[in-house]
Amino acid sequence: MSTIVLLTLTGLGLSALYFLVASGLSLVFGLADVLNFAHGLFLSAGAYATWWAAGHLPGASAGGPGFVLAVAFGVLAGALVGALVELVLIRPLYARPIEQVLVTVGLSLAGVALLQAAWGADARTFPRPRWTRGVTGVLGANVPNSGLLLVAAAGVVLVALLVFLRRTRYGLVIRAGVENREMVTALGIDVRRAFTLVFAIGGAAAALAGALGGVYFGSVSPGQGGSLLIFAFIVVVIGGMGSVVGSAYAAVAVGLLQQFVNYYGTAGAGDVCVVALLALVLLFRPQGIAGKVATA
Repeated sequence: MSTIVLLTLTGLGLSALYFLVASGLSLVFGLADVLNFAHGLFLSAGAYATWWAAGHLPGASAGGPGFVLAVAFGVLAGALVGALVELVLIRPLYARPIEQVLVTVGLSLAGVALLQAAWGADARTFPRPRWTRGVTGVLGANVPNSGLLLVAAAGVVLVALLVFLRRTRYGLVIRAGVENREMVTALGIDVRRAFTLVFAIGGAAAALAGALGGVYFGSVSPGQGGSLLIFAFIVVVIGGMGSVVGSAYAAVAVGLLQQFVNYYGTAGAGDVCVVALLALVLLFRPQGIAGKVATA
């Protein structure tokens, strides 16, 4: 029983990490129709900014206000990078999807090279607060606190996004833009500001994933964002393009499937099963779990 509890909770921790990356990715695609392959750069920027800030703030490695400020600095860095990418590189290319893909792929590669040039290609030890290195007993299982932190953070982000999308003016504009961008533009609403805001929100969520992912894995590396981005794309497709709730459902399914199959099967079998799940969804429900069927 304790093994099942441990696998479930650690799987949910992995799911939370996937959701934090996928939530902003889903919003960006749903509103702006941009397949942002540079989204992993936002994660890496947040991770390295948090790592740098934690090394310069007193007491950050012990937890408390110093660590919280370091994470906030990383989230702000991710949001700024996301907004700048949209303003400088994506905005001139909204009507040119092929160029969008080329630019975001190129930016992703350039970002990794830039991080390697600044801090080297080797992984850096992340300054984990002491309390995240411990475990908490849950139904006889010793669950790492870092995984529980990820689950709590993902829950807060999910609630905050839903409140923002359903209760604020910009949130309503974003939801309307996801449904029918042409109609929103015809009503005289400038959706360009919403585009920039969505990129900033996506960058902030990805940066938070980078910061807490550093705590979870104990290290940070230039290519970490790219490896997590692959599973984030899978989560977005399974959940339904543009659906934050669908991304949450899909992240839970992917994380738990991966964790259980990797434990009870051979190494890497969980990744194969995740790809198989993606194939099944594309075959039998191509719009995703929470996506809507396209109408002519």
